[in-house]
Amino acid sequence: MSGIAAYFSSLDILNLPGRLPGGIAQGLIWGIMALGVYITFRVLDIADLTVDGSFATGGAVTVMLILAGWPAWAALLVAILVGMAAGLVTGLLHTKLGIPAILAGILTQFALYSINLHIMKEAANKAVSADKYSLILTGRNVPMAILVGAVIAIVIIAILYIYFGTEQGSAVRATGDNPAMSRAQGININSMKVLGLAVSNALVALAGGLMAQYQGYSDINMGRGAIVIGLAAVIIGEVLGEALLKKYLNFMGRLSFVVIGGVIYYIVVVIVLWLRLPTNDLKLFTAVIVAIFLAVPYLRAQAKSSFKLAGKKGAKLNAEDKSCV
Repeated sequence: MSGIAAYFSSLDILNLPGRLPGGIAQGLIWGIMALGVYITFRVLDIADLTVDGSFATGGAVTVMLILAGWPAWAALLVAILVGMAAGLVTGLLHTKLGIPAILAGILTQFALYSINLHIMKEAANKAVSADKYSLILTGRNVPMAILVGAVIAIVIIAILYIYFGTEQGSAVRATGDNPAMSRAQGININSMKVLGLAVSNALVALAGGLMAQYQGYSDINMGRGAIVIGLAAVIIGEVLGEALLKKYLNFMGRLSFVVIGGVIYYIVVVIVLWLRLPTNDLKLFTAVIVAIFLAVPYLRAQAKSSFKLAGKKGAKLNAEDKSCV
């Protein structure tokens, strides 16, 4: 007990609030990435592993173009196009060559590792200084990074909400909900899958470009585990949104809570680091968090199941009958 008391007394509670803004800023960026994951995971019902590669690609393209003298906003636009191309490759591998979506994503991700090295001129990482270049956001000015990240996230959510309300956007959503019925209605579901994967990875690459500017460098491994973080943000956001808004949770609300899920995830990461838990176990904690939030909807559905309720009522009646005898 004395060891536990000594451990908690050694923690600097006043240091935690100072760390939270940085977690919020990074959480917003990962939330933007999670919007891309949401499009494939929830809208298209596809597990796309391209994102681990396209996130790093977005960072690499952004940094290299800024170093070449491009404005940061223009570099981000090119990163979006390159990310879209990566999603397009995955989509074509899946739809034209018949490769399962998860394997097509792995192949594209695998190829992007070498491509990213070529983009960064065979270097594992490239630095970009906020002192020399005008960046959209930077870790040196966290409040501004939070503001810029929030504005970009709001704009993206608004664009996605409007787009998925159009005829083409509705066709993409219908493809994910019921491919057979969509095909029967004359929708080219292969084209919709390719389009969805392209849009998804465009957002992921944008987030990679923003993250590279925030941390001041791009790295060949910066996208490792991005799919898990994106899933964590999606699941946390959905569970929280359904708990707070219930039946009033619409599509825009879901998109908004995905970004909020990214922020919550990174706040948890900040708390874990503040508690001085082993950083080597961070991915383990992430896996546990995702597993818990993935299980929550299922367990809640089981608790509300009519069969389970009937079983509880039957057991209660049997207990009452035995007590009467």
